[in-house]
Amino acid sequence: MRFRLVCVVATLVLAANASAATIDFDTQIIPILTKVGCNSGACHGAAAGRGNFHLSLLGANPAADYAAIVHEFQGRRVNLAEPDRSLVLAKPTGGLEHGGDMLLSLDSPAAELIREWISSGAKRAESRHLQQLQITPLHQVITEIPGRVRVQATAIYSETEAVDVTRWVSFTSTDTEAAQWNDEAFEIRVNRRGVHTLIARFLDRVVTVEVVVPFNEHPVDLSREPRVNYIDDHVLQTLTTLNVPPSELADDAEFLRRVQLDLVGRLPTRDAVNEFLSAPAEDKRMRWIDKLLASEDFADYWTLRFARWFGLHSFPNDSESVATCGDWLHTQISNGASIRSVAQQLLLATGDSHVVGPATFSRLAADPRAHAELVGRVFMGARIGCANCHNHPLDRWTQDDYHGLAAVFAKLDRGRVVRVLARGAVTNVRTNEPAIPRIPGTRDLDERGDHRAEVADWLLSDERLAFSEVMANRIWQAMFGRGLIDPTDDVRPTNPCTHPEFLRELAACWRDHDYDLRHLLRRIANSRTYQRSHSSNNENQSDDRFYSHARSRPLPAEVLAEALSDVLDVQTSNMSRVRFVTQLDPLKPASELDLLGRCTRSSDCGEVIASALGLTTRLHLMNGELLNDRLSHPQSRLHRGLRLHHTPVELVEEFYQSAFCRRPSADEAAYWQQQLGNDDEAEQRRRLEDFVWSMLSSNQFITNH
Repeated sequence: MRFRLVCVVATLVLAANASAATIDFDTQIIPILTKVGCNSGACHGAAAGRGNFHLSLLGANPAADYAAIVHEFQGRRVNLAEPDRSLVLAKPTGGLEHGGDMLLSLDSPAAELIREWISSGAKRAESRHLQQLQITPLHQVITEIPGRVRVQATAIYSETEAVDVTRWVSFTSTDTEAAQWNDEAFEIRVNRRGVHTLIARFLDRVVTVEVVVPFNEHPVDLSREPRVNYIDDHVLQTLTTLNVPPSELADDAEFLRRVQLDLVGRLPTRDAVNEFLSAPAEDKRMRWIDKLLASEDFADYWTLRFARWFGLHSFPNDSESVATCGDWLHTQISNGASIRSVAQQLLLATGDSHVVGPATFSRLAADPRAHAELVGRVFMGARIGCANCHNHPLDRWTQDDYHGLAAVFAKLDRGRVVRVLARGAVTNVRTNEPAIPRIPGTRDLDERGDHRAEVADWLLSDERLAFSEVMANRIWQAMFGRGLIDPTDDVRPTNPCTHPEFLRELAACWRDHDYDLRHLLRRIANSRTYQRSHSSNNENQSDDRFYSHARSRPLPAEVLAEALSDVLDVQTSNMSRVRFVTQLDPLKPASELDLLGRCTRSSDCGEVIASALGLTTRLHLMNGELLNDRLSHPQSRLHRGLRLHHTPVELVEEFYQSAFCRRPSADEAAYWQQQLGNDDEAEQRRRLEDFVWSMLSSNQFITNH
């Protein structure tokens, strides 16, 4: 309250002296151009500009913008003698034909400020620099629909200068139907329930504003809801705010199938299903989780996950490097190595990639810029490639950050033997000069020497927690189907986290346990949040990101292929029993995996591993050779059972246990007994094949449900 009062007083004092003060081009005119869209990518901020007039994207380069407005085009854009005839004022106010239409009225505060700036000499004073942008409130909970939240934006230029800039801040809603910014009332207007985000931009600062309207009118009391660990505390706190009651716990069969698929990437055997379902209830889930985490299947599956996150793939005429790196990664996960240590070795390793597994990582990028983008995506969770041609429009990364990081990797020889050369440089396209090596957003480095260790220390710093948050978020996404920040490789202020305090605690706790993968997964899998049923109730069915119930999500191609093989139990020479999840190279031919929608790109497969099944995959499951050949194979589980004279009822129970990890309900058993009861052996065989086909092509099977 005290700070807000100081801001208001400071603003009034400045307003009283406005006529005497020099208008600052950088902090007063540039925001107008951004507000009305003149320097957007769709207008003069495009790479080539528009109509022979080029501005830096979103005002990233005020000096260049000043030169373009005041000095270029024979100075016609600014008319000091007759300000209203200045092109920079006449075109956006409709005085002259303008491809961007009329953006300002002549009597608007923005037009008045531009006119006054021109009248006072159109100078670039450079008298102040923005230190901080404060938005009040940043987070607001309201209860009524439609609702309104009045917002104030304050620019802090120095200890004594705080200015109300609400009028000049650009507010953009991420969902304009749900929430809009009202420029006249300086308020957010909310039209429906939920969590709504607006992006506030002023100069180079971007801030997100969140307005929450509980999903339900009636409060919920979750104080007595059982909790296992801090994960449940945070999730239940958010659900309380949103008035959303959680679903019940999943039953044993649903939990067993989900945890098996998420931790080891394969279905349990029938014996394992019977063992788990018949075991005493007390702590059996916890013991089963520990058993899975200690298994070789766990190391196999999570090697695949990390290989996809790191972008591991083979090279032309060289498949040995990916095999060596995969073996190394498998060993690290099997032995419980710190994931931070794994990352450090990937960043720094040199040597023969056929011998030194982590050296392969530096070969995954074709050049220094691609290397910088790979490091940004994997270890920063950032798409820094947007800063190649201009400062990132939605994040803090600049062109100098991007090219400076690329310069750090410019001296690497990316042949089979990875080594550091004496020379190597990249050009900063902003300056057309060799880029200065730089730790992004932090500091420049000496142009000589190998600075990868310094960058690695910054990336993996325990104090920053950035790396631990990025990787913890990926692991969370692997277990829940959605990241706390989603997508997981687009971490930025304008893509807000659903549970920011929780992510910080999750990352800090993981750091305190030396980035132990099993520790983090054990905490997640044991939480009631993870073990909730996928079945929603009337009050949480619209929740898609606050974890009131589990999300059913499609199985990755490798896991689905393995599940089909395990359920049908086909063992032939052309159908290998080697686990599909051990095929780490997305470029290695594998027809079964390709038919099931495997990512076949050499990079960016991390998110695809959990993406939805495509139309081609569904068509193959409906009527393709992939499933039909296995169904009719004489060595399949079904046909072996028929030869052993198993009854239809016995076969139904066997396949339910193999595919769904449960026995059929009484209604299901009665239904199938009616459908499959037939004295004609050939007809019964066909009906049983249809029964198995219907199971294996159902959503219940092809998802983690």
